[in-house]
Amino acid sequence: MSMVGLSTPINGALRRVPSWVVYLAGLIPLAWVVYLTFTGGIGVDPVKGIEHRLGKIALWFLVGGLAITPARRWLGLNLIRYRRAVGLLAFFYIALHLSAWAVLDMGMLWAQALADLVKRRYLLLGISAFILLIPLALTSNNASIRKLGRNWRRLHWLVYPAVMLGVVHYLLQMKVISTEGWLWLTAVLALLALRLVPKSR
Repeated sequence: MSMVGLSTPINGALRRVPSWVVYLAGLIPLAWVVYLTFTGGIGVDPVKGIEHRLGKIALWFLVGGLAITPARRWLGLNLIRYRRAVGLLAFFYIALHLSAWAVLDMGMLWAQALADLVKRRYLLLGISAFILLIPLALTSNNASIRKLGRNWRRLHWLVYPAVMLGVVHYLLQMKVISTEGWLWLTAVLALLALRLVPKSR
């Protein structure tokens, strides 16, 4: 049986799963971070541990959202109805990641935060990715889709540079880029490339 044929019963089962289940499941990683924080399992530096875990979760959702269209096109797996939920969860975790840096790490000392931005340029890339995602999050509703029409799809192309900025931000915050970091970059580039490859009949 081909992958497309195998995906047919999966798609049938997914049609019975409402979107709110995805939102609810998307909060499980946050609950795990909270649990680790209060049980001392977040690491020797709790603030950095919280920041890094929230950032990694955000990256999972960003890349997961990017994989939805190629999964339908190449595997026949239809997760399109959950793309909005995945995207909003990604934005939610990026906002938490940024808030953890501003509140827990910088203590809301904005002069210190600005100095940190100048010193660590990768922070600018992460904030830029967040800014690009703000209009996407604000227009991820049916009313905006109707109002913007074709422009809504053009606006949501911002997700591609946002994901690239997010991955580069993740790579540059490492002193030495790990194998996992290169795998993230490879995965994102592969998902973007799949959108450019014409599918044969």
